[in-house]
Amino acid sequence: QVQLVESGGGLVQAGGSLRLSCAASGRTGSSYSMGWFRQAPGKEREFVAAITSSGSGKYYAESAKGRFTISRDNAKNTVYLQMNNLKPEDTAVYYCAAGSRATTSERVYGYWGQGTQVTVSS
Repeated sequence: QVQLVESGGGLVQAGGSLRLSCAASGRTGSSYSMGWFRQAPGKEREFVAAITSSGSGKYYAESAKGRFTISRDNAKNTVYLQMNNLKPEDTAVYYCAAGSRATTSERVYGYWGQGTQVTVSS
């Protein structure tokens, strides 16, 4: 079992920045690929970014490219999502997930955190 706890969400003005953290505990959290997903009100959950277990591979949704950066510190069992130049359309609950592969498909991820709210005001 892997437990995931997100933090770092909040209210920010458009153009601002936030850094989300996802702390993993339990069974060898650092051996998993990690992903960030988000779900806005009334919409389906969507892929944001993913990173391989070593950190060498990183993948982004088109909406995140150039603005968001995913990284991880395996010594701390923590994954980060640095979000810059935030837009109102980035408002959503952000979830981190652990899985066997870094992929855009949420079905691959077997472990999920509880989510953290990000609200971007215009």
